[in-house]
Amino acid sequence: MSFATVPDLVLEPVIRNALMEDLGSYGDITTRTVIAADTLYEAAINAREEAVVSGMQVAAIAFRLVDPSLEVAIQIPDGQCCQKGDTLMTIKGSAASILSGERVALNFAGRLTGIATMTAAFVAETKGCKTRVTCTRKTTPGLRLVEKLAVLHGGGFNHRFSLSDAIMIKDNHIAAAGGIRQVLEATKATASHMVAVEIEVDRLDQLAEVLDVGGASVVLLDNMDDAMLGEAVKLVAGRMKTEASGNVKLDRIASIASIGVDYISSGALTHSAPTIDLGLDFDRV
Repeated sequence: MSFATVPDLVLEPVIRNALMEDLGSYGDITTRTVIAADTLYEAAINAREEAVVSGMQVAAIAFRLVDPSLEVAIQIPDGQCCQKGDTLMTIKGSAASILSGERVALNFAGRLTGIATMTAAFVAETKGCKTRVTCTRKTTPGLRLVEKLAVLHGGGFNHRFSLSDAIMIKDNHIAAAGGIRQVLEATKATASHMVAVEIEVDRLDQLAEVLDVGGASVVLLDNMDDAMLGEAVKLVAGRMKTEASGNVKLDRIASIASIGVDYISSGALTHSAPTIDLGLDFDRV
């Protein structure tokens, strides 16, 4: 599967901030001290393990921000599978520039490939079902854009990006407002027709009230066991989209998907994905 890329211009501020953090106030003093300015190298980012690739676009931007003259070629693009030993990217040009961008490029690529790989494992458990796997807002501060992009590369879907994207009424909103009827009536009275509305419930009587009052298009079924999820899907009967959530782990995805929910959201995709081992190997030109 191939993916349309987000414009470099959109991603660049995130990557620029990471480079500024790493280069500090005076640049890479080690490289500047020990590497002659005219030294040329060809380097390759290689996979040390099997994975679903993400972060190649990001890594390429990192190298080009350090030195626009570097020749960067992506060999295995985002969203594709790689095997141990595969070359994901080659970079040719100034050795000093490659070394200065190396760590930021690898940090992003390893982290994002880990998210894509974990997402792909979750998605594989839904095979044959209509259920879609989505991420949450439980992302690394400042890195939400690229982490959610990695979820797409793994075959998942994105939930809202920010608090301004949709009305998502959680249990604390309900408690503060005085109840389910109160929050839904307020939503119907004031929400734009362009804004989606989702409401969280963790009991079937709450779900029944949501269906009675109306005003929401998605219901988040929070921390329900399989039996209760089954009853909830029957009760909804297609009148709303259903989303199962709450400490959802890989070993439970298949059973939840078989119940017939429309979406499964899991914060683990972005907060618990392991970093994939990628390395930068050098050959002198």
